[in-house]
Amino acid sequence: MEKDPGWAARGSCRTSDPDELFVDGAGQNRAKAVCTGCPVRTECLAYALDERIDHGVWGGMTDRERRALLRRRPTVSSWRSLLEQARHEYEQRVGAGGELSRAS
Repeated sequence: MEKDPGWAARGSCRTSDPDELFVDGAGQNRAKAVCTGCPVRTECLAYALDERIDHGVWGGMTDRERRALLRRRPTVSSWRSLLEQARHEYEQRVGAGGELSRAS
């Protein structure tokens, strides 16, 4: 996996204090809010899952949420591929107005 992911420079958290993203308890909800609308949220989450990063908020998920996801899906070999595919499929279904298109 890449050591210096280029997507990180485009993250909504790039100007945040890193200590604010590596918190426990209620502070995690504030940290997750930074991820809302982030243009690289998918890449960030995939990186944390693929690298098994065990602390901090990455891609809008806490360490506990990521561990639970990893336990539920132990056979996933590349979260990056899976999440990119899911994002592509979602974007194909979303209409120009941001609503899901209804295929007949």
